[in-house]
Amino acid sequence: MDGAQDSETIRTCYLGAARAFLELVEQVPEAAWAKPALGVWDVRGLTGHASRALSTVETYLAMPATGESVAGPAAYFLAVRSSMAPDMIARRGRETGDALGAEPATAVKDLVQRVTTLLRDTPDDAAVATPAGAMNLIGYLPTRTFELAVHSLDLARALTLPSPAALGPAVAASLELAAAVGAHLPAAGDLLLLLTGRSGLPRNLSVL
Repeated sequence: MDGAQDSETIRTCYLGAARAFLELVEQVPEAAWAKPALGVWDVRGLTGHASRALSTVETYLAMPATGESVAGPAAYFLAVRSSMAPDMIARRGRETGDALGAEPATAVKDLVQRVTTLLRDTPDDAAVATPAGAMNLIGYLPTRTFELAVHSLDLARALTLPSPAALGPAVAASLELAAAVGAHLPAAGDLLLLLTGRSGLPRNLSVL
């Protein structure tokens, strides 16, 4: 994945994932925001967590990028893998979901619009201050595409909705990124067996 796509494709893939996520959020019935979705998250908490794939682009571009440089999206995930406690991630998702307010879909739409405008005015090599270290924008965006793709699929499952067609390129790119990360893990062989339909694999097998 790292360096495998040109910058225009990376940007298009990310924005397509953002639009697909918004499409799903706009279909959430009022009564469904408290519906169980993923682990400890309800639909609102999952939406809040996924929306960070948009808001962090804004936030991290505005911060001074310090620390060691991160080579690309696979290196990013390898660096942050298991670095944050699950209960902290869960709590932050709930807090972000609550912060979306009384009209979460409107809040997400505004966020998508802001980030779309921001990307239009930001060069590929703009510095991004990520939790793993300094990255350029075009190296960071695939990590956000991955988050949007995975959690949009989670949201679609929770709501029993079909996956938006616009999500297709992001899913394909995210599979490539997952493979790039998985190849460096001790469980690489198990992951390959999983992708080729073998059974009896370890539980909780994940590249994250």
